[in-house]
Parts: sequence; C-alpha cells; structure tokens
Amino acid sequence: MGVFDRVEKKLENAVSGAFARAFKGDVQPVEITARLQRELDSEAKLLSRDRKLVPNEFTIGLSQHDYDRLTPYSKTLNAEIAPQLRDYAAESGYIFNGPVMIEYSLDASLPVGRFTITSAAVAGVDAAEEATPSEIRAANLVIEVNGVRHPLTPPGVTIGRGTDADLRINDPGVSRLHARIGVVGTGRGQQITIEDLGSTNGITVDGQRTRQATLTLGSRIEIGSTRLAIVSPVSDA
Repeated sequence: MGVFDRVEKKLENAVSGAFARAFKGDVQPVEITARLQRELDSEAKLLSRDRKLVPNEFTIGLSQHDYDRLTPYSKTLNAEIAPQLRDYAAESGYIFNGPVMIEYSLDASLPVGRFTITSAAVAGVDAAEEATPSEIRAANLVIEVNGVRHPLTPPGVTIGRGTDADLRINDPGVSRLHARIGVVGTGRGQQITIEDLGSTNGITVDGQRTRQATLTLGSRIEIGSTRLAIVSPVSDA
C-alpha cells in the first residue's frame, strides 16, 4: 500500500459516521488531502540531489456552503491531514521550513464542491532573546521575517539557522551563521548595514546579489527561500 493509499484510508476512518455525512455531496476531506499532496509535488524546489523544499503553509479557498460546513471540523481535519502530509514528504525526500499550517478561507466566487489551494514555504523564526512590545515600539527600525519583528539597535543582530544566531530561521537554504546586520547610532542618524558571513547561498538586497550593503526603511532581503524586510515599528508592512 502506497503512502497516499494509507492517507486515504486513515482519512476515511477519521470522517466516518456522522462526520462523513456532514460532507456528503460537498468538498471531501480526502479530496483536500489529495490536492495538498499534488501541491507539494508541483511546488517542490531542489535543494540538493536528494532534498527538495516544499510549502508548509496552505490556505484552502471554499464556497460559502462548503466553508460553513467544513470549518467547524477544521481542527479535527488538520490533526489528521498534517501528519499524513509529513509522512508523504518524508517518503518523497521533501523538507518543510516549519510546521504544517492549514487554514480555510471563504471565496464566494466558488461553486459548491470546488476549492482552491494557495501555498507558501514559510520558515519558523526564533529570537535568542525575545523583544518586548515596548522594545519594538522604541526602535527606530525593525527587521521583519514571517511575522516576527526584531528591533534594530546597536550593535545589531546575526541571522542564521544555528543556535549561535541571534535571529534563527528554520530554512534549509540558510547557513548556520548566514549574515550580520550591523547597527550604529540611533534615530535619524542610524546607520544599518548587512554583511554576508560566508554563507553557502549568499544574500540578495532589493533584488541584487551582494556581499555587503547599506539598509534603509523598505529594504528587502532574501536569504535562502526566506524574505526579510526593514520596516518601521509602527508600520503594517
């Protein structure tokens, strides 16, 4: 029995009885899992000879009817679907950046029984020392990565995948100690630079590959498959 056959069997068991009847004629959980598997296959990006990076965050677009009937069961469904996706990924040589997250959204333009999937490879982010909300608000600028904001205050912050980094990004394309953002001064006279620390995959700033660059408000940085931005602590960027 193949991995997806096992997925289908487990999900059939999970949605048996009254649970299954709730979905009769509508979007089926097994259909969602099958599409998620195909999403992994179509979006896999080669990292090395035997490793491929795949999305770990998914949004399922549903019609009003399917959204109303499916979302009450979303936690139960996700508890069954996510482990099966992890098993499929492991057998296929796929790597997730972070935990598998599945959300459901309303798309009123969809007919009953149809659904869409959008996905992204989103790395988990940890800071060696978590900044408090007041520290973030007090900073002139912050670095934002996957929803996590870290204040840019002297002397700066190191970024990498290893435990020695101040800002740790769980992205296989990020080196253990990938880059350093240096910060000199405060307020309007603050100077911010980024330096590659001999990483394997390098850094890109505002679309340009570089070893070192000056950063300002709005600067966009790419390391591995992760995007970072220099933003105001009060911005919604």
